[in-house]
Amino acid sequence: MKLEDVIELQPPELKASENIFLPAVLSGLGSTLVHLFRSVGGNVRTMQYPEERREDKPVLEQGMDVQRYRGVHRLNRDEQNRVKCVACYMCATACPAHCIHIVGDAAPDSWPDREKYPIKFDIDELRCIYCGMCEEACPVDAIELTYEYDIVGLTREEMVFDKQKLLAIYDQTIKRRPM
Repeated sequence: MKLEDVIELQPPELKASENIFLPAVLSGLGSTLVHLFRSVGGNVRTMQYPEERREDKPVLEQGMDVQRYRGVHRLNRDEQNRVKCVACYMCATACPAHCIHIVGDAAPDSWPDREKYPIKFDIDELRCIYCGMCEEACPVDAIELTYEYDIVGLTREEMVFDKQKLLAIYDQTIKRRPM
């Protein structure tokens, strides 16, 4: 490294008012006061959960009721009540949080429409960031995000949803079509 390649940086000189941080403190206080007066005036987006729920307040977008949140995953079933997943691993590959784990196996001979199916399909709901990449990557629409967001688990193991639990969520939410 040459001596002319080295640049010596000097900290900027602060004015007297900047040295005591008074403008920054007043700016932060002003922002706080704006939010305070908005909340007192009733222009607040905060909901009182569980008395108020998201699904009771749909957002109208171009004349359609659109929910703007993603909830827990579900595995869909096909017309013959089998798991729709073909164990292609595209959802696990697309997942940025690496929370989907699939173990595939050869499909039974009675399933001529596919080569593989998942014998194990787990999603760690605590690790998931609910981005929807798995839903976008799935070529057969086997995985979807529902509107169910109030899931509870007392241990970490309860929040790792296996294939049976994901199919049970499908059975519970079949009446309401997800995104």
